[in-house]
Order: sequence, then structure tokens, then C-alpha cells
Amino acid sequence: MDDFSTDIPRQVWPEDFAARYRARGYWRGETFGDVLRARAAEHPSRVAVTAGEVNLSYADLLSRAESAAAGYLSLGLRPGDRVIVQLPNVAAFLPSVFGLFLAGLVPVYALPAHRRTELIHFARRAGARALVITERFEGFDYTALAAEVQAEVPKLEHIIVAGELGPFEGVPAPAGLPQVDPSQVAFLQISGGSTGLSKLIPRTHDDYIYSFRASAEICGLGPESVYLCALPAAHNFPMSSPGIFGTLHAGGRVVMCPNPNPETAFSLIARERVTITGVVPPLALLWMEAAPKTRHDISSLQVLQVGGAKFMPEAAARVRPTLGCTLQQVFGMAEGLVNYTRLDDPEEIVVNTQGRPISEDDEVLVLDDAGNPVPDGIPGHLLARGPYTIRAYHNEPAANARSFTPDGFYRTGDIVRRLPGGYLSVQGRAGDHINRAGEKISAEEVEDHLLAHPQVYDATVVSIPDPHLGERICAFVIPREPRPRAPEIKAFVRARGIAEFKVPDQIVFVPSFQTTAVGKVSRNVLRAELRARYLAEENT
Repeated sequence: MDDFSTDIPRQVWPEDFAARYRARGYWRGETFGDVLRARAAEHPSRVAVTAGEVNLSYADLLSRAESAAAGYLSLGLRPGDRVIVQLPNVAAFLPSVFGLFLAGLVPVYALPAHRRTELIHFARRAGARALVITERFEGFDYTALAAEVQAEVPKLEHIIVAGELGPFEGVPAPAGLPQVDPSQVAFLQISGGSTGLSKLIPRTHDDYIYSFRASAEICGLGPESVYLCALPAAHNFPMSSPGIFGTLHAGGRVVMCPNPNPETAFSLIARERVTITGVVPPLALLWMEAAPKTRHDISSLQVLQVGGAKFMPEAAARVRPTLGCTLQQVFGMAEGLVNYTRLDDPEEIVVNTQGRPISEDDEVLVLDDAGNPVPDGIPGHLLARGPYTIRAYHNEPAANARSFTPDGFYRTGDIVRRLPGGYLSVQGRAGDHINRAGEKISAEEVEDHLLAHPQVYDATVVSIPDPHLGERICAFVIPREPRPRAPEIKAFVRARGIAEFKVPDQIVFVPSFQTTAVGKVSRNVLRAELRARYLAEENT
């Protein structure tokens, strides 16, 4: 069934909140197009983006974005239409998305690792009319994938293959472009997906620009800053914390890193004199392991940000002595709230916490299971409300009822302890959510794919602590006869067209699952019991 939607995405704050955010200068009535035009006017010849041997100045970036905007509109796309963007860390990424912003179109960010299942879901849920891809990257044929998706979603009318420097190279800039309302949705990001496939997160120009502008200030970015985009550019962390957009807002330079392995990343840090970058904990561990043996001079690196999952204190304490730079912990979510340790914080704070919120108007609640506030230092459920935290997902009435309180607080699903000064220490997740190397995965979604296998009677997926990934996916499977082998099940799940990071790392065969007194299986209880039993056996 095609649940294609033509609803234009919206994100609305109550008027009294919106008025306060404007009065306090958080929302300045800017659009993404305004930001790019202002920087191009200030320093047109300064390099904005480096990707391999390509260097785009701010004037180049604006010109190519305007050409892309003209090309999109020439296809008959209209302001408010959604366009999926599935591009790796290449030069074409920023001209492609800024072109969409200038045309009043709404990018829907997909990751390079996403496959048929995820893209079909995004296209249908967003009501997308176009998909922007690169032809090939790291041996994968994105044109073939796009054709599969278009065959399933015919209303996805246009497949746009971006060239090295963006789509529609050479198309003349239009005489005029649509007026864009800064209070309207600028793009749709994807959620981690606590149940089933990812939800779509509408972010407005006003709220998101405030988030990365304030982040750039907290992180001390300026015209001399060089940011290495090591994680996939469509992730919230490398986009805005302060990320590529915060760097451009500050007039700095973005270096696109096609692969975050130490050899590639260290080579770029040395060649481009990178000053700041952001990674997830497993990557930080890998870099620290490689740093003492590298042939590359990485001494230009001043700040290593680590986020996406909790960075354990023992590892955090090794960053400065091993990499010779300042550690900045980052804890945030695509739905809004972002926390940073500050660059002048004491080492004890930097090592042992995940930071404090960006804004004085970030309202943070830490509640017990009954919804009552807990004292500082006691773990509880994190809820947030503020000038850049959303009030609703796109086209998700059931999820909105679960995820947002009647007075507008977002239930993040995280368990935290609040410490003096408003700093947060992340304790884990409250739900069935696996954080594998910074990718948040729904246990329920993976279970659904396992249960489609004809030789799987039942399956339960849990997170297991992992020293490198943070958490790995362990699937407990009740098999049918003839019993399949674990590699067969993994291959089956992989063939269902999902991102590789969702394929179980481990398959454990079990004869049965424990049931309740009336014969039902409580998934929450079952997952907790299986996880505890597995860890107990692993430690004996």
C-alpha cells in the first residue's frame, strides 16, 4: 500500500514561545539562503569547501547552488516539495542542498548506507517527488538502487544524478527565486527510530540556524577554522554541532572526508591543517590506537568532538595525551536539544560528563518512572523543550502522542543524571533502542526482518555492550527445523535491502522464550532478561 502524503511539513511553536525566542534573538528571521548569500558577499574568494582536489569558494558555492535551484525548478518542482538527498561526503553535497534551500524545496536527508527499505519508507512518508544521488561511491551503484525505489514509489518522479560539483552544472542562475519564510520547515531529518522505521523530523530555518550559530560560538569557530566532516554529512552531528553549517556561518572552511579511517582522516588533517572535527566513540578509539604510529602530522587539530553515544571516562581521559588536542563531549539529538562540554571546562567535567545545553531557554526535566522530578545526581528520564527542539514529527500522530507531553516537552528516551551547573551524565536508553557506533537502531525493526525468514519461529533483538561499537546487535532466535545457520540469517536480513549497520552482529539460537502467566511474551521484560542472562554467561 502506498501511503504517499502531499502534506507540506510543518513545525509550529505556540505563539508566546515563538515571540519569546524572537525577542531574545534566537530566531532572527534568516533562511539558509540568507546565510550563504551573506558569507559570499563578505568574502567571496575565501575557500568554503574542500573535497579532494576540488576547492569551492563562497562565491562558487553560491553560484552552483543558484544553478542547482534553477535546475530543480525547471523540472516542475514547486516550493514545499520534498526531495530526498542521498549523497556521500563529496563536493556536490553542499551545492545540492543549498540549491534546494534557495528553491524553497525541502531536503529529506538519507544516509549513504541506507538501502531500498529505508528509501521507500522515506519517499512514501515524506511524499517526495525527487531523489538526488551520486552515480557510484565506494563501488556501490546508487543509480540501480534509485531505479528500484522509483519502481516501488512511482510518485517519486525525478532521479537527479549530481555531478562532481552538484546537479545541473552550468544551468544559468534564475532572474528570481521564491521568497522563503524562515519560520517554515527547511528540511526533514531522520530519527533514530525507537520503534520500526525512522520518523521524519521537521526543522525550520529559524530554529536550526540558531542551533548551529550558537554551536559555532560555543566551539570558538571563526574564519580560520577548518572543520573535517568525517561522519556522513547528512547526520545531525556533523551538520550542525557545529558541523558544516556552523563552520560556513563562521566563515571557515569545510573539508569533506570520504572515509573516516585513520589513514584517510589523518592525511586530510595534515594536508588541510584541520582544526576541529567530530567523531563517534568507536572512531575516537580507533584514531587513538592509530595516532602514535601515524606518519601524518596531525598537530593542527585543536578540538576533537566526541558524540553520538556515551564516551566512557577511561577513554575520554586519553584523548589529550594521545592526540594532543582538547576533547569536547557532545550529547544531542536530531529532534533538538544539544549539550556541550565547554572548551574551558575543567578536565574532570570534560572527561566525566556529556556537557550542558546550548541555550538558557533549553528547559530540561529529569523525571522518575511516575513522571516526578528526581534530585540532581539521581538517574531519570530526560525531557526537553526549547528554541530548537521540535514539537512534532511529520505524519506521525501515534508517535507524537507518545513522544511529546501536552505542554510541549520532548521525551528523549535517554536516562541521565543532572549534575551541578546543569551538566548531564548519560546513563543509557530507556527503550528498546540500540546505539551501535552512533547509529540508533530500533530492535523492533530488526526483529521484523528476522521474522520474515521462513526458518525463524521467533526472534528478539537486544543490545550488548561492545568495547569498540558501544553496543552491538545480538539476535536471539528460536529456529524452525531444519535449523538455519547464522550466516544464512544474516545474509537474508541483508538481502531485504536495509542499511548494513542494522544487520545483527551476533545470532544466538535458543529453544524458547519465557512467557507470562497467560502465555504472552512481554518484549520489554524478555529483552531485559535475555540481555542479563547473556552478560552473566559472558562474564563467567
